Amino acid sequence: MKINRSGSFRRCIGKYFEAAGVLAIVFLANANPAYPQNATIKIDILRTIGDIDRNLYGVFMEPIVNSMDGMLYDPEHPLANEDGFRTDYIEAARELQLPNMRWPGGNYTLTYNWKDGIGPKEDRPVRRELAWNVLDRNRVGTDEWLQLAEAMGVESSICINVTTATLEDNRNWIEYVNSPAGSYYADLRARYGHPEPYGVKYWHLGNEVDGEPWQAVALSSEEYVAYARDAATIMYFVNRGCKTCTQPVFIAMGSSWVFHDGEDAEWVQWNGDVIDGLIAQRNVEYIAVHRYWGTGLRNDIENDRVPHVFLGDWERHFNDYISTTENQIKIAKIKNRVPGKPFYIAFTEWGLRGQNHMSTLAGALHFNTFLRHADFVKRANFTMFTSLLSRGREGRTYKAPFFYMYKLFSTNVKGASLDTYVDCETFDGEIYRDIPYLDVSSAYSEDEKTLVMNVVNRNMDKAITADIISDTGEFSGTAAISTINSEDVESPYTENDKDKYRPAASTMETGGGSFTFSFPAHSFTQIRVAIK
Repeated sequence: MKINRSGSFRRCIGKYFEAAGVLAIVFLANANPAYPQNATIKIDILRTIGDIDRNLYGVFMEPIVNSMDGMLYDPEHPLANEDGFRTDYIEAARELQLPNMRWPGGNYTLTYNWKDGIGPKEDRPVRRELAWNVLDRNRVGTDEWLQLAEAMGVESSICINVTTATLEDNRNWIEYVNSPAGSYYADLRARYGHPEPYGVKYWHLGNEVDGEPWQAVALSSEEYVAYARDAATIMYFVNRGCKTCTQPVFIAMGSSWVFHDGEDAEWVQWNGDVIDGLIAQRNVEYIAVHRYWGTGLRNDIENDRVPHVFLGDWERHFNDYISTTENQIKIAKIKNRVPGKPFYIAFTEWGLRGQNHMSTLAGALHFNTFLRHADFVKRANFTMFTSLLSRGREGRTYKAPFFYMYKLFSTNVKGASLDTYVDCETFDGEIYRDIPYLDVSSAYSEDEKTLVMNVVNRNMDKAITADIISDTGEFSGTAAISTINSEDVESPYTENDKDKYRPAASTMETGGGSFTFSFPAHSFTQIRVAIK
């Protein structure tokens, strides 16, 4: 970890607040270089960023090679349910209280024909799948995906094909899924065993269509906006006169090509074109963005996995990526004279490579970043759902620390995201300077009168003791503390150690306007405490 030294540590008094669209951070100096100083975290339950949408805790699932047919769907597996899906994954989804699942892709959708996946399985065609270069038996189609979502207890959101599919194809798909019986495709759904409409609300207008280096078919932003506008219109028209039907809400596809195989892309231009072209469109209420942590930040960075880059530069990059898109939305609302139009960011694919403690800390940094942008980031989908469980010998699944980190957020963090004041020491990345060691998000549930703080200590060597102060109200009762840590931040998780992976639980008595807590080096800590 690179530590700032100029005869002293530099300290960061960081206050995440917007001033004319700018993230303001003030830096002070003069601290003892030998030992980390105490930090200060100030909470004010009246200073809210925005309401937390539970759809932040969604997942993404795509049939990449055998990840669906052969892993999640395996009728011969001893843990398979009556529909052929593995119950260990289904039970994990329910334990995490996952809100939604995006499917069927992913790059898979760019050449997918949804009609191949309906009807009797023995009659479905085997297709050469172009994204992942395998034979697709189409054993999991629309009805099976929706059976899986029901078993998991999640809401479905469907990603359509906007490259090789026609407008008629997509119009017919929403009829099959959402229309009442009486028309051709709705009657076909009834004949195949589901008389009632499924009522899918959220529809993604394509996937990564700017990804020319890796896609079988790619589009320019102008081509994409034209098709997406027509698709959203015709799909809306299918059931517009039906008072009992679920009306669709559409998620436009932003750029996924920031940096790929040494090439930079014009992602800012692409997002601007899509937002500007679709923000006034009926029922288009989100722009989707994708970014995978730790996979190519910049050409001159040799190792993305060293702590000051992986936990520092990458978090700052994600923040800038989201902030830029937020500002583009604000500009487009003014330009298109739709100041009150609901239009948000959906981070519909995020993930990272590796299953070790560094990856778990980075996962917590993802959620902290989303929560600090809770006024704009309303949906997110982790890639992939099956990766939330780790795999051991003979394909057995187990829960690693990443699973428990995810659960701490998905089951506990709700209500309003708070604008949190953090005063702590800083370090330098390869790109960014003065990165706070403590990365903090906080949320307050008015219903439960409970504050939840999520803190990642990015100092690899030292604990940081923080004075935690409430500016409005007093802490009350026993604080519940969950800590995830490991002595070895690099070694992969193993099935042999699965019984050691639960978060360390502790408590602390609180009262009054403050308390003090020491955050261990390279740790993730969640503190839940009542506020009177």
